Amino acid sequence: MIFLLVVATIFALLGAVHWYLWRRLVRDTTSPGSGARRTGTVLAVVLPLLILGAFVAPRAGAPFPLQQLFAWPGYLWLATVLYLTLALLAGEVVRAVWLRVRARETVPEPVREQIREPEPALAGADAGADAGAGGDTVVASAPPAAAPAAPSRRLFVARSVAVGASAAAAATVGYGTYSVLGGPRLKRVTVPLAKLPRAAHGFRIAVVSDIHLGPILGRAHTQRVVDTVNRTNPDLIAIVGDLVDGSVADLGPAAEPLRALTARHGAYFVTGNHEYISGAAHEWVDHVRELGVHPLENARVEMPGFDLAGVNDISGENHADGPDYDRALGDRDPARASVLLAHQPVMIHEAVRHGVDLQLSGHTHGGQMWPVNYIAAAANPTVAGLDRYGDTQLYVSRGAGAWGPPVRVGAPPDVTLVQLASRQA
Repeated sequence: MIFLLVVATIFALLGAVHWYLWRRLVRDTTSPGSGARRTGTVLAVVLPLLILGAFVAPRAGAPFPLQQLFAWPGYLWLATVLYLTLALLAGEVVRAVWLRVRARETVPEPVREQIREPEPALAGADAGADAGAGGDTVVASAPPAAAPAAPSRRLFVARSVAVGASAAAAATVGYGTYSVLGGPRLKRVTVPLAKLPRAAHGFRIAVVSDIHLGPILGRAHTQRVVDTVNRTNPDLIAIVGDLVDGSVADLGPAAEPLRALTARHGAYFVTGNHEYISGAAHEWVDHVRELGVHPLENARVEMPGFDLAGVNDISGENHADGPDYDRALGDRDPARASVLLAHQPVMIHEAVRHGVDLQLSGHTHGGQMWPVNYIAAAANPTVAGLDRYGDTQLYVSRGAGAWGPPVRVGAPPDVTLVQLASRQA
């Protein structure tokens, strides 16, 4: 029932936004019955259907080529709707100011002076005397009403706002798409750990999250991520969830470049919420193992100078496969430093309770598209970067891919090289 209410709310919101876009971009800028208005009206109906198709096709088990057919135009239009709506709302301010100025300009100067400094009315006796003296009777007339703005000028403003908003939205989405398809940026972060021995000083972990292979991001995207990771020459590679949005049958070939990941102490993987959303978490755990990546399913391995642990994502609780911190961390030597791979930043509170020194996470995408970062900040303790909670540090990667629209604005994709530092060095 709740799911249906959420879906109904989304549909209603989508319809309302597209009605607003039609009103400002089509009705206000075209003539009734014109070909431009008919075309714009058709697009106002078809484009939201593409968005719905992009969302529904994977969940309905549609063939993968059909998912791809809907995904590109549907998700790109979704991103465009966001920035087009924001730009048009800003245009409302321009429109209001222009109408106010025009209303003022159409009132004659003498009338404005009378409005500002009204003359005292003539006394009745004086007026009567003037009339009795044979003078002409003066009948006061109301000040002329402000003439409405000329239709041509209104049309000019409407079209100017529409063109400006469309150009701004197209440029923003184009830049955001280039940011994703250009591959992740490399970040470097040094994290001091009090328990890390001198011998492990400088140990390098390449952290990559949220690759999001799916109907849009495929094998070429994986190759860009692998190339970026391998250029860091890391000691260890950590893939902290949301590798895929789909099944091994559809996305196995897209994940194939992961075989080329190279690190002295290997590559490790923990599940994210999207592995469970796809309904394929267990098959992906098996598949990444075949690709040479080691899954950490509520498990721990010893590294030189510290323990590396990984827990399943909390969304796995709905599939009887959630995180088990006691299993991953319960019997370890507390004198050793510990690094935990956990997809979602909200898992930091359990990490603190279990004495973890550093948690590596993703999930947030850094907000992915401004102003969504404000929503991400409300839902997560840390959106991106390094933070501290008690004696536990948390590093959150912005992720290497994108979910939904292949667009990032204000949150470029990244691969982070985390260098551990010993305070004894």
